Amino acid sequence: MGVKRSLQSGGTLLTILANVLTVLSTATNYWTRHHQGHSGLWQECTKNTCSNIPCQTTLAVTAACMVLTAGFGIVAMVMGMRITCHKGEPLRARTTVSLLFLSGLLLLTALIGYTVKNAWKDDVFFSWSYFLGWLALPFYILAGFCFLLADMILQSTDAISGFPVCL
Repeated sequence: MGVKRSLQSGGTLLTILANVLTVLSTATNYWTRHHQGHSGLWQECTKNTCSNIPCQTTLAVTAACMVLTAGFGIVAMVMGMRITCHKGEPLRARTTVSLLFLSGLLLLTALIGYTVKNAWKDDVFFSWSYFLGWLALPFYILAGFCFLLADMILQSTDAISGFPVCL
């Protein structure tokens, strides 16, 4: 297995891990904890009773960015698997790299928006669902760089393939 294939495989594994963390973060209700319960993007639970959170602009933007992050991440994961498992003429990864960096940007936007909304409250503490989102961020960025480097190796190999050089 060469460097290019190792980078592609590593990028695919990092994308899978980032997607799992993002979906878990988005779906669970432990973004913040307070003295009476906890809340997430969709529900607030107080004393063992959960109810839907009324529409708030900042929360709606955060939820939309999280859902878009998961969607783009899953598309990038499928494309990365196709690139990694493809035999024959090598496939370029520019779209995959773009989707991974876009997922990271959307995730960063969602997390910063949620942080700004809740950071100034005295009795609210961020919880594990929120931190799973922050944990997914470097994995999207690293996966994007893995596919970017693999694509650069492919491009440089194509560029020098016509020269009578023994590499």
